[in-house]
Formats: sequence, structure tokens, C-alpha cells
Amino acid sequence: MNPAALAEAVLAVLTPISDERRPGEPLGITASDIVLERPRNRDHGDWATNVAMRLAKPFGTNPRELAQRIADGLGAVDGIAEVSVAGPGFINIRLEAGAAGALARTIVEAGTAYGHNDSQAGRSINVEFVSANPTGPLHIGHTRWAALGDAIARLLAASGARVAREFYINDAGAQMERFAGSIVAAVKGEPTPEGGYAGSYIADLAARVVAERPDFLELEDAEQRLVARELGYRFQLAEQQQSLAAFNVDFDVWFSERILHAPGDDGGPSLIDQAVDRLRAQGHVFDQEDAVWVRTTDFGDDKDRVIRRSNGEYTYFAADAAYYLNKGDRGFEHKIYLLGADHHGYVHRLKALAGAAGDDPEKDVEVLIGQLVSVGGARLSKRAGNIIEMDDLRQWLGTDALRYSLERSPADSPLSLDPELLQKRTNDNPVFYVQYAHARTHNVARNAADSGVDRSEFAPELLTHETESALLGALQEFPRIVAFAAEVREPHRVARYLEELAGLYHRWYDNCRVIPLSDDPVEAVHRTRLWLNDATGQVLRNGLELLGVSAPERM
Repeated sequence: MNPAALAEAVLAVLTPISDERRPGEPLGITASDIVLERPRNRDHGDWATNVAMRLAKPFGTNPRELAQRIADGLGAVDGIAEVSVAGPGFINIRLEAGAAGALARTIVEAGTAYGHNDSQAGRSINVEFVSANPTGPLHIGHTRWAALGDAIARLLAASGARVAREFYINDAGAQMERFAGSIVAAVKGEPTPEGGYAGSYIADLAARVVAERPDFLELEDAEQRLVARELGYRFQLAEQQQSLAAFNVDFDVWFSERILHAPGDDGGPSLIDQAVDRLRAQGHVFDQEDAVWVRTTDFGDDKDRVIRRSNGEYTYFAADAAYYLNKGDRGFEHKIYLLGADHHGYVHRLKALAGAAGDDPEKDVEVLIGQLVSVGGARLSKRAGNIIEMDDLRQWLGTDALRYSLERSPADSPLSLDPELLQKRTNDNPVFYVQYAHARTHNVARNAADSGVDRSEFAPELLTHETESALLGALQEFPRIVAFAAEVREPHRVARYLEELAGLYHRWYDNCRVIPLSDDPVEAVHRTRLWLNDATGQVLRNGLELLGVSAPERM
């Protein structure tokens, strides 16, 4: 019996009690409203609920009295072994061993689908993250957002949402001109222009530009800058894409900022022009001192924003507005932005923009701000000179260790990674601990096959050892953990769950044999435990997949 089925059983018991206490009135809750929790002390049972304490007042009764009536009703439900009332009205529920153990077979048969849920079904969500300027290598800050953004998208998709991972390419504006000027200077052997980009990667780009265009030095100055900008952009963006792919991060959409500035069909207004008109139609645009403004203070912003300056030039806010509206035009009702620690000012700006566009700022846009991350002993990039590159980190620490360590802490907390720990092959290293547990499940399965133990028999009522009860209880929690982590955008909850599950599995392994001793015969309990072993491996594998981390079969 899983939590969903147990909640339905509680609801079935509550319905006639409600009809008796409040004739003609609806119960007012569904099974999803019934909170079931794992008791800290497993002696108290497998599940506990405070539903009686929540409903006692509207039912006009004492919490303990209501709890006892619910307990009496649940005691007659198949699969429930014992129900008791504790404290002011907590209901503790213990399942029959067979009902609890049946979960092992359910997980094995569900395979990769176990843990998937429909809590986000019907939602279309755009997750934008990384979105680095295509003017240099990806650095340590981008690395954290790459791991977190991808994991959040995986969780949302596993919870039923239609998700698009999107990278906004900042390929318009002054930074692209400085980028071009830096490459031209490198080709000519001149110093880096003031405000330009330095580092040996610029020299490398310059060499590639010349290799692509051997006539480069023969071009006019303006043409040189154009060629340098476009080829350098193409080469650098391709490098960023390769870095992300190597980090196990793939994007569904690479959105170029230039699209927003380009003339519309048949030379008509650009998306930015259209955005201004659309916001004006909503009644939130006004003209003042020859400039065009958006009254974002109506939606909690600290000041109104200029969208077009008095000289006719659009501001960055104009591109933000056009981009936000474009996401909605593409069918995404909910937009999630993952931004760096220096972007706190964007929170109110984007929420105000959502309000000005006619959306709900509290529901339709979400801005997650990440804090800084540091790595002890990490060296600055030899190519870029002033950053720690994603590729250097990945090659040094490994994709799995780096991703897992970045995902196991909340995004809004500063993070310091210990490279010595992350390279250890010991239980002190969290990713090794979880991956080793998964590899051990495969080792057990291989040894079982060699010993003639298979899954031809399943007797869940035999899974009675206390470590089996604890392990099954944790396995049962996985779908709820996935759904909650998706809802609150916190992949670290999956990582911490996997570490707890790994610990429970290791304790079970130490106490319960899948392979009989010496010449003892293979019995039903051994075959049933193989189901539990394989179920645990499946959940560990599914959880690591949600984090974009591999699940090795041997270590």
C-alpha cells in the first residue's frame, strides 16, 4: 500500500463521519489534502497523520475522539495491521508486511517511470539558465547554474510539466563590439582595447578567424570588425555548447537576442517595437521628457523603467520586455529565470514586467538568485586569466562529482567545494557513497544469479526485518520527494534523499542475505529480497538520473 492508496483509505473512512457530523455539507478535502508523514520513531508505525486535529473543529468534536473513530475505521482496511492514537490526536498506522513489501515489485515493474508523478501536469514551463555572453568561456558561476537549471528542468518534466530548457544568447549590444575589437587587436598584435577582452583564448580566436579568412588583413577596418565579431561569436558559442554538453546539459532552445531587434515580416516593426505597443495597450506605458517609460512601480518595482530613451534608442529593459512576451507567445505560461548573485535587481523588474504584460507576477514568473560558489585550490583559467573555467573544473573533479556537489545544496546559499573530498573514493564523499550503493545492488544481483537466486518468486510478507521495513518506507517516499523538489525548485532534496536511501540500503545489506549461506537451499525469502535489492537499485538510478549523474554498475 503506497501513500496515495493509504490517503484514499483515510478519505473513505472520513466521508461517512463527515456525513454524520455535518449532514448535507461536503467533506471539503481530497486525498491529496491528507498529509502522511514517516514517524521519526519507527516503533510508532509506518505512517502518521494529523488529519483528525485539522478537522476536529469544523466537525465540532474532540481531536482524540475523531482520531479514534478514524483509527477504528482504518483497522478494518486490508493491508493495515495496526492503528493507534497518540498525543492530542495523531494517528499512527502500521502496514502489514505483505502490503508494505509489495512495493518492491511495483518499483521493479515500473522501472524508470517510478518516481514520476503528475503534480505539474498541464503546466508549460520555460526554464532559462546560464545565458552567458558569447564573448568568453563559461566559468564557475555558470557551472552552478548549469547543474541546478538542468536538474530543475528534469524534476519538472518528471512531474508532468511541458518543459523547455532555454539559453538566451546575449549577442547584441556593446559587449559584442568590444569582443570584435579585442579579436582584431589580437590579429594585428596590438594591445587589448580599453574595456576589451583579454586572455589567450582571444588570441586563439584570432588565429581561427585568420585561418577561416586568410584575407582578413586586407579588409577595410569596418569589415574586419564585422568578420571578427561574427566568426568569433560562432566559434565561442560553439565552445560554450560543447562545454555544456560535456557537463551533461542540453538546451531545447538557443534564443538569439538579435531576433528581438530584427525587423518583422516584410520590414515591419521588430519584436521590441511590438512589445512597447503591447505594453502601452495594457495601459502601463507613458511618455515623459521625450522618453518612453513603463510604470513598473504599479507592480512593486522601486522605480519606473525607461524602455526607450529620448534619443530613440531602446534600453536593455526593452529587450527584457520583448523576450518575456515572446516566451508567452510560444505557449509558456510560467517562466523561470535562474540568475547570478549580482542580479537581485532583476527580481522586481521581471515581476513588474509580468504585471505590466497582464500576467500574474506571483504565478507566471519566478526568479531564482544563486549565491557564489568557490572551490578550494582551484586555479584561474590559463586561457582567460581571471576566471575559473567550467571545463577546467569538470576535467579536474569529474562531471558526476561536480554536478552532484553543486546540486546537493540550496541555490540561495553560498557554497564552498572541497576538491580533496570530492576526489576520494570513500563514504565521506557523498556522490561516491550514493553511486557505490547503486553499484552494490548490481553486484548483489550478479552474485545472486551465479548462486541460482532469481526473481521467480515474490513473497512480500517475508520482508519483516526492521531494516527491510525502513528501506521500504524510504523507497515509498521517492515519488513524493520528486514532486516536492519540483514544486519548490530544490534538487538538493533529491540528493539528500538518495544519501539517506543509500545508508538504509547498506544497513539492510549488512543484516539480510540475498544469497543463502554455504549449502543452504535457495528459499522464497532470498528471491523476495532480490526484488527489494533491485527495487533499491532502480530508485537510486532514477534519482541520479534526475540529477544528471551517472549510476555505475561497478566501482
